Amino acid sequence: MQRGRNTGFEFVLSEPACLDKNTVTTDARRASPPDTQIRQRLGRGPMKFLTGLLAAVCLIACMGASHAVVRIADDRGGRIGTYVDKYQDLRQSGDTVIIDGLCASACTIVLGAIPRDRICVTSHATLGFHAAWDFGSNGRAVTNPEATQMLYAMYPSQVKRWISQRGGLTPHMLFLKGKQLQAMYKPCYLDAQASALKPASPRLSPKAEELESARGQLLH
Repeated sequence: MQRGRNTGFEFVLSEPACLDKNTVTTDARRASPPDTQIRQRLGRGPMKFLTGLLAAVCLIACMGASHAVVRIADDRGGRIGTYVDKYQDLRQSGDTVIIDGLCASACTIVLGAIPRDRICVTSHATLGFHAAWDFGSNGRAVTNPEATQMLYAMYPSQVKRWISQRGGLTPHMLFLKGKQLQAMYKPCYLDAQASALKPASPRLSPKAEELESARGQLLH
């Protein structure tokens, strides 16, 4: 998304003054007949209106760009590859991320995919972390150590330290919220219109498919 620039400019058009044959004056408005003065003023009116209109459009564009945000709430996660693709697109968009509710499991990859200065949290924000898993030979879920380590490596240092102090990533969900979360990420206020996350493409990129097979999937 391109950001507009608030620029203003004005052109003033004036007609040559009609001078009296017997009197020469430096005040063109006094020397001009009334109808000429009216035409001069009317001529400037449309140009001023056009200038104001262009400035208003540019200002609206700037405001729209500065309030481009994506809101995350009640996202319980899913397959890692799907979220890798989603957050790669989000990173390239330049949008700000508002976490305003639950962001658990694969959703938390956003912390490593999006720059910290483009993420803010509300008082409702809650992050949920746990180990990655695969289906075992008996059809039951088993922890995937390799995928869990790769997931852990994606998180920022402060988040990794917080997880490590609580025993690391395990099948048991760890919740980060409140003052502890707000100490890591700047607070945000929902005074701007937020758009929902766009659904990810059903077809994964080759890189995402490799991640999918290597990391398994996360618990919901």
